[in-house]
This record gives sequence, structure tokens and C-alpha cells, in this order.
Amino acid sequence: MQRSILAALALIALAAASPVAAGEMSSEIAAAVKDIGPIIDPPATAALFAPLQKKEPYAGVTVARDERYGSDPRNRLDVFTPASAEKTLRPILIFVHGGAFTGGDKHPPGNPFYDNIMLWAAANGMVGVNITYRLAPEHPYPAGVEDVAMAVQWTLENAARFGGDPRRIFLMGHSAGAVHVATYIAHPEFQKVKGGGLAGAILVSGIYELSPDTDGPSQRAYFGADLSKWADRSSMKGLISTKLPLLVARAQYDPTMFIVQGDVLNAAMCSGTSGCPTYLILPGHSHMSEIYSINTDETRLTFEINSLVAKVK
Repeated sequence: MQRSILAALALIALAAASPVAAGEMSSEIAAAVKDIGPIIDPPATAALFAPLQKKEPYAGVTVARDERYGSDPRNRLDVFTPASAEKTLRPILIFVHGGAFTGGDKHPPGNPFYDNIMLWAAANGMVGVNITYRLAPEHPYPAGVEDVAMAVQWTLENAARFGGDPRRIFLMGHSAGAVHVATYIAHPEFQKVKGGGLAGAILVSGIYELSPDTDGPSQRAYFGADLSKWADRSSMKGLISTKLPLLVARAQYDPTMFIVQGDVLNAAMCSGTSGCPTYLILPGHSHMSEIYSINTDETRLTFEINSLVAKVK
């Protein structure tokens, strides 16, 4: 049975006194994540990880909020830049949040997410760009990928303002955000810059092959109710043939659809012409904890992101 949020908070106090293996969650928080189980429960998961995150104002980082990259009110992004001087240009990490295509924001009021990803990027010598985008059903396919394309173009054109390296832009998406990132990579017709403008990409718990098995209200809200069009709107074929370095991740306690999608993409890429991606299964994690734990002592996902970035000089 799922523990209440209050019970989860009580575990935080116990975790503070418990030994933690390098790069992993405490045993108490891991147990609480396991109790939440393979469901998407942002409030209960946030209660576990929010106390571990930094609070504003943030030290050692310069934050530019709500830069406009398009004409829609949701075409906004935040830029996090390390405050320390750097003679060389920094790699850039663009993050695209989830929200089942119909919700979500780059910085929801009252919690530290998804600033935590930007703070981690800045602490690791990168410029962080955190975007929000138009939502279904008011803005169905291809609005999400169009917004990602505009954000990549904006980042490329404004990289010098923030000391970022336009040759080293890495695009990361989670859940619905991973779908938009995958679509951007797999469908170059949406790209606004030559070659897509990316040095690598990170896909965390996304959907890559649309089919009746992935059918649901949120998918229909964005991709449409005509399932005959879904194959052409999928990203699997384009991901199999891409030469872009990819990190594909999913959680042990992801809902079944995301587990299957990650495993199928990995197998398809390994048997295709592009070769295997870096495929990471995050033990003890759920759909939300894999993201909410970034910038804590849990480093299994961020270690692989750093490794991907380090390969591009």
C-alpha cells in the first residue's frame, strides 16, 4: 500500500542519519519510492526529494527567467549560468519537462523542480536551459516538437550571451518531454538549424513507437484520435538511423508502457545501422524519482549524462 505523504516526509528525517552508498538513494527513501510503486505520483515523490534540494536564492549561479523564444505565452525558458568566470565556452544542456502532453511547466510554483536539473548542470560546468512549451489539447501535434525546434534555434543564436558553446548543445527530455525530443531527432523536417544543432541527446522514460499499446487520453489529446496517423508520427524509425550520440534511460518502477518502450528502442537501435545507445535502467527509481533526485547524492543518471557530454570536445 502506498505510504502517505506525511509518512514519506518522516522517512526523510531517518534518512539523514543513515549511511548512503556513493551515488545512490538512502535505503529509507528507496523503500518509500518502492512503496509508491510503478505509478506516476508527483506529489508523493516530490515530498521525498524536495527537502534534499536547494532553495532560492541560489548561490554560485546566475539565473535569467522567462526568456521568450516564441510568440506563445508558454514559449518561455530559463537560463542558468555558473557565476564563476570561464575562459572556454561551456556545453549547454536543454531540458524539456514532462506532463502527459497536457500539463507541466519548467518551474512549477512552490517546488524546486525542475530548477534542480539546471543547478546540477551549472555545478558541472554547463549552461542550463529549461524550457516550457505549448500543451494539448489546445495545441496538438506537432506543437511540442515545433517548440523544441524554436528553443534549440534560440539557444544556438543566444549561446554567446551566456558563455555557451553552440557546438555542444545537448537536448534532454523526460516523459512527454522525451517524446518531443525524440520527435525532434527523428523528424528533421521540424528542425530549424542545420543538422539539428545537437551534439547529443538524453531520452528519459519516453514513448518512441506509437501504437494501440500506447493508446490513452493524453496521447490522443496530442497525437490525435486517428491511430492510422500514429506510425508516421512515431520516432522509432528515425532514432534507429540517427548518428547522434544518445543516452536512453528508464526507471525500474516505471509504468509498464515506458519499460517496454525503452527496451524496444534499445533492442531496435542495437540491431540497426546506428548501433546501440547508452542504455541505462535506473534501479530503485520510479517515473518521477529519476528526475526529482537529480542534484542530490543520487548520481547514477547524472554520471552518464556527464559521460556523454565529456565525449564531445
